[in-house]
Amino acid sequence: MSSGLKLMCVLAHPDDESLGTGGTLAKYAAEGIETYLVTATRGERGWPGDPREDPGLEALGRLREAELRCAAQKLGVCEVTLLDYVDGDLDQAQPSEAMEKIVRLLRRVRPHVVVTFGPDGTYGHPDHIAICQFTTAAIVLAADPTYEVTGDPPHAVSKLYYMVPTAAELKAYQSVFGDLVMCIDGMERRGAGWQEWAITTQVDTRDYWATVWNAVSCHQTQLPAYAALDRLPEEHHRALWGSRSYYRAYSRVNGGRKVEQDLFEGLR
Repeated sequence: MSSGLKLMCVLAHPDDESLGTGGTLAKYAAEGIETYLVTATRGERGWPGDPREDPGLEALGRLREAELRCAAQKLGVCEVTLLDYVDGDLDQAQPSEAMEKIVRLLRRVRPHVVVTFGPDGTYGHPDHIAICQFTTAAIVLAADPTYEVTGDPPHAVSKLYYMVPTAAELKAYQSVFGDLVMCIDGMERRGAGWQEWAITTQVDTRDYWATVWNAVSCHQTQLPAYAALDRLPEEHHRALWGSRSYYRAYSRVNGGRKVEQDLFEGLR
């Protein structure tokens, strides 16, 4: 039975929805909350295997879109929308165009809560940083009656959250996936995690670890990078997928230092 509440995750690549917000999406879908997923790219440059076997941008994009839709179905997502940007180029997108696309979705779907990446992109990934910036700005524009685009009337999101792993959570990820590091503009970027005191919200997703693993398993093209996951015992899977940390960047319904256990606190 639907609760009438809606959650929208606005992310960068296929598999972000499973590795990042999988437990959260599964939990709220199971509670009758409508969940929506917006993915900026098709992950066309995310080939983890032998470069000689890379199928190319267009073919890999089709494969990864199919994997994304498989994972979303496992997680109980109501609707998947792609913004049609190319993997790795999102920070070069025309900002006004990207924001308008997200505004149109916000005004049509009318979510109460929106989740996206934090401003550091978890480990400095330019696509993650870009989707955070576009989404944050789009939430402001979506509520502004002077921002005119054809379609639905203005909509004010009640809460915006940034997905921000703690140092401990990031360490658990890196123990499986290896060091999260990128070299951008000649400088090394790596994940450090957020300090515990900066976390505003901790969502318990222990009951959904198996659902998350089923969703992750949809991403067949990425399995070479996930090979270690297949060998993990159940308790390690529970540790990986059993909790998610967030920073409440904006709320019209609550506040304070007390750590929330629910993204919909103040709305139920």
